[in-house]
Amino acid sequence: LGDIKYFSANVQILSSAPHYRNHNHAIFLLLLLLNLKHQKATVAKGGSFEQCIENIDIGGPSMLRSTAKNHISTTIVTAPSQYPLLQATLEKHGGTTLSIRKQFACAAFALSASYDSAIANWFSQQPLGTEEEAPKPVVTRVYNHEFPLKYGCNPHQKPASISSVGAKPLPFQILNGVPGYINLLDAVNAYQLVKELREATDLPAASSFKHVSPAGAAVAVPLTDVEKQAYEITAEKSATLTPVALAYLRARNADPMCSFGDFAAVSDIVDEPTAKILKVEVSDGIVAPGYTPEALAILKKKKGGKFIVLEATKDYVPEEREYREVYGMTFSQKRNDVLITKDHMTNVVTQNGSSDKGGMSDSAVRDMIVSSICIKYTQSNSVGFAKNGMMVGVGAGQQSRVDCVKLASKKVHTWFLRQHPKVLGLKFKEGVKRQDRVNARVRYIEGDFTPEERVRWEAQFDSVPESLSAEEKDAFMKTLEDVTLTSDAFFPFRDSIDHASKTGVKYVVQPGGSVLDGEVTKACDEYGMAMCHTGVRLFHH
Repeated sequence: LGDIKYFSANVQILSSAPHYRNHNHAIFLLLLLLNLKHQKATVAKGGSFEQCIENIDIGGPSMLRSTAKNHISTTIVTAPSQYPLLQATLEKHGGTTLSIRKQFACAAFALSASYDSAIANWFSQQPLGTEEEAPKPVVTRVYNHEFPLKYGCNPHQKPASISSVGAKPLPFQILNGVPGYINLLDAVNAYQLVKELREATDLPAASSFKHVSPAGAAVAVPLTDVEKQAYEITAEKSATLTPVALAYLRARNADPMCSFGDFAAVSDIVDEPTAKILKVEVSDGIVAPGYTPEALAILKKKKGGKFIVLEATKDYVPEEREYREVYGMTFSQKRNDVLITKDHMTNVVTQNGSSDKGGMSDSAVRDMIVSSICIKYTQSNSVGFAKNGMMVGVGAGQQSRVDCVKLASKKVHTWFLRQHPKVLGLKFKEGVKRQDRVNARVRYIEGDFTPEERVRWEAQFDSVPESLSAEEKDAFMKTLEDVTLTSDAFFPFRDSIDHASKTGVKYVVQPGGSVLDGEVTKACDEYGMAMCHTGVRLFHH
């Protein structure tokens, strides 16, 4: 260490001479390659307090910082990933350049900060073993810049970037495309959703995300013949559907208007049939645990080669505590790692659905799990309706819970009325695009055209369709049954249940805990619904 300081001091004296001033082109061969003791690894292995203390490096960080400080004349190398650049520089210049030394010095100080922060965080969690008041914990976080983003949420929010935390890798790698800020927020939420669905149901799962809430989510459940018609699935195409393709097809068709330009996530390897479905949809990207070569080739060509393809990091485990910085404050909390399973559906509080009344069917429990995990990743307040292993209506981000129910119910009506014979029988002109057909069917169901809009809408058909009357809609909706309703928090009043009764709801899932739980339960009994209290609130912000 003394030699390093002595050498640096002499170089600084010599550099005052004119022929030593151009440091960027001077040749320096003094290198320090340094590894620090693995104190963090000792902690991870469950080492004793004494072992962890013993593995705190003292001399290493001192040498590292000293060499980095004196980068004008010395080169500090702290990671094998730096070797290729170092070798190339040595081969080209015969030594290191000032710009390289500055770059490596910066990395060295970052490593030192990371090393010390890990020790400080570990130390702050250790018991004092005395009666003295425990000190306030010191939290230090080290972020490693991974790649820049074009901008943040909006174009004026620059600069923007993605960083990893400490020594952990990112939860994904980019196989194709250039993801944006909101793309990645969608991706990490969507993938957690499908990962948990897969674990809880043992079925391939998929989700379709827009603006950090799911437009749809589903597991692989076979389509009915009517659903095939409504989703434009021919007999030939139906024969090729794999479980993964089926899951995404259902997720996308929960609310195909909201899924326009979605970010998709699937729980299993993406195969060719799944890629072919994505190929014809308007979508920004996908995250999955992997891709077959055929599927990846298809997806890489989508959007002129700009379609975003992310591969989830295998066996990735996020930190138990998560942090968020907002307006000069840092929020921290334990990550919401609760996994909703069938075990949460055992506390039946209504007359229907109890064990002495035959209990819940397997399909009902499956839909309860699907809707509960879906709303776990939906902006609160939120409710969700599910049927046939898929979300059929998601109501997100409303201040009033009954407004969530009304919003989601409207989506359920649209989803189910797409299966009405009149809607299935609409005759489009040749050449009308797929998404235009989707939008036209929804507007036909809604029926509230302006005069100008009606002219453009009618131009898509060979002959003007007969209107779908309110009476026809009501009659058809009365045939909808066995729908599940899930809420991310308790129902404060019975009004949500009253409204849900118009949407074929038979099963209700909620945490419980309201002072009016009794009235809500009574409402469910009046409508013949079965309701479970999970005891788990699922707010998401």
